[in-house]
Amino acid sequence: MSAELLAATTAAVRLAGAALLARYSTGSRPAGGVELIAAIRANEVAVTDVLRPALAAALPGATWDDDEHGTGPMPSGDRWVIDPVGGNVNTVHGMPDWNIGVSLVRDGQPLLAVVYAPLADELFTAVAGGGARLNDVPMRVSQKTDLAAALVGTGQAKPSREAAAAQRTGASITAMLQAALYVRFSVPVTHQLVQVAAGRMDLHWQFDNVRSHIAPLLIVREAGGVVTHLDGKPWEIGGGAYLAAAPGLHAAALAVLETAV
Repeated sequence: MSAELLAATTAAVRLAGAALLARYSTGSRPAGGVELIAAIRANEVAVTDVLRPALAAALPGATWDDDEHGTGPMPSGDRWVIDPVGGNVNTVHGMPDWNIGVSLVRDGQPLLAVVYAPLADELFTAVAGGGARLNDVPMRVSQKTDLAAALVGTGQAKPSREAAAAQRTGASITAMLQAALYVRFSVPVTHQLVQVAAGRMDLHWQFDNVRSHIAPLLIVREAGGVVTHLDGKPWEIGGGAYLAAAPGLHAAALAVLETAV
């Protein structure tokens, strides 16, 4: 993967971040569902209007996927996978945890990832086999080995009122509350995952393996994290629930989750 392509991608994401910052207000309070959906959609359009032409120019012939809740294996060829606004619901409520995520997938394998948090001006990047960086400085996951001292988390990857999913999530949180130091439940998932990559959090588990997670999961992996499904097999884009953790905590966390699901 060329340095020029990564540079073009990061430049495009920064421009999209500026467009979104221009729309953002800490005083934003949608009055109801109609206003909420309209604001979310307008944010997505503001970002994709910047990203789509820029990424098409950076890699002509690559296809485009901005269904951040999509699941399953990816088609062959080069494909940009876009999460226009991770944590969009936070953005439209004036909250600070939101970002823009871009990954390039080639023949079903992630090759490049960029996650940008405009408010903090933090740019997380990774290239498969090339390590992970935060604002162009190499970063590594946590070195912790004691789950009882770990800051861990999960969250909703997408809105859902499915009873079985709620029960499974609740059971996993209950189990982790008895094993870890603190448990965070928050959105967006991308935000938690890049904190794991930076060593600020120690692990994240997730039952919805959606495409918006491709970018941050590659970043975690390239930062030295262990990313597997809950059966311990290596994470794949088309797979199911997963755990992304510091190496010294992965086995213990996996054992806790196995008792809960």
